[in-house]
Amino acid sequence: MMEESLRAAPGQTARGRAAAVNIDSVTLALALALLLFGLVMVTSASISIASQDTGNPFYFLERQLLTALIGAVGAVLVFCFRMERWERLAPVLLAAAVLMLLAVLVPGLGEIVNGGRRWLRLGGISFQVSELARVLVLIYVASYAARRQDELRETFTGLVKPLLLLGLVAVLLLGEPDFGAATVLFATGFGMLFIAGARLRYVVLLTAVATALFALLAVTSAYRLRRLTGFLDPWANPYSSGFQLTQSLIAIGRGKWLGVGLGNSVQKLFYLPEAHTDFLFAVLAEELGLFGVLLTLGLFVALSWRAFYIARLAAQAGLDFQSYLAAGFGLWIGIQAFINIGVNMGVLPTKGLTLPLMSYGRSSLIVTLAWVGMLLRVYHETMLERRGSATVMTRGST
Repeated sequence: MMEESLRAAPGQTARGRAAAVNIDSVTLALALALLLFGLVMVTSASISIASQDTGNPFYFLERQLLTALIGAVGAVLVFCFRMERWERLAPVLLAAAVLMLLAVLVPGLGEIVNGGRRWLRLGGISFQVSELARVLVLIYVASYAARRQDELRETFTGLVKPLLLLGLVAVLLLGEPDFGAATVLFATGFGMLFIAGARLRYVVLLTAVATALFALLAVTSAYRLRRLTGFLDPWANPYSSGFQLTQSLIAIGRGKWLGVGLGNSVQKLFYLPEAHTDFLFAVLAEELGLFGVLLTLGLFVALSWRAFYIARLAAQAGLDFQSYLAAGFGLWIGIQAFINIGVNMGVLPTKGLTLPLMSYGRSSLIVTLAWVGMLLRVYHETMLERRGSATVMTRGST
């Protein structure tokens, strides 16, 4: 009787564990805070241009709300998908990412907007494929790091192989051209491989090579060179190449300590281009001042830190793939937020990257929310694994 009850208990425990849903309230709260903060700022930054262009001052808010709902549904669907399935599908997802990036370069399939061929138009809906493709590629990188740990940690070729893949995808992104997306992808993938155990001397060597190559790409393209020179001295051409940056700096300067008040920005009144997308941070700094800037930075740092915390928990539970993917999210959101804010403040060249979860951008918001769902799934599976291990240890001790 006693032996039968002991054999039945594990099954009962497994059913109980399968029924339990572990939601990381900290991650959820931080993501919601950034999303809601972004909705407020998108409304404020776009109300004038929306009223003029569409006659509806809340046009962009309504579209962003709808996008957020779609992204939330996507996050729930991703949360319901076991991580082991993502790992098994990693090669297929990589192939899909490459095909999407090739398709967008085909005339007639790729849609040109503001000089860049970055969108696929399907059924009357445009989608920026680089947003999804980057996540799919990073899923493969996490899978590679989990499967080839010994090779990655002990040999030079173990690090070079995934970097060559990242380089190929970066070339496809540069063909759009999307220098910012290529930079974020390469930096995030490189960081994931370093966290997975790649030797420091190999990382330093290849970092120097990658930096030199990106610098060479920047100076050998007239388009990118104009952006670079405009960043170095925007006031030399304040009405042409330096227009965006000078207007952004004026907005940030007007904000001072507490800002001019929500809704009272002057620069968003047709002076600052892309005020509700790439340069949302400048409007935020003008209206909310240093207080709003520090709040925004604090939220992004906290979300990035939380992702690394979840990655550490997953690693301690022996879930390597989940751990690397969570770390990848932390790296990605930190790097992209840093670049966007740096561009707005004039310390980095213009890249055309959104501020994650805050800027207006349908493709970016949907993919980011879906990735938040994946991060929450990693936490869920990690908690199940830790509780299962604790139960086994308890039984073993008795």
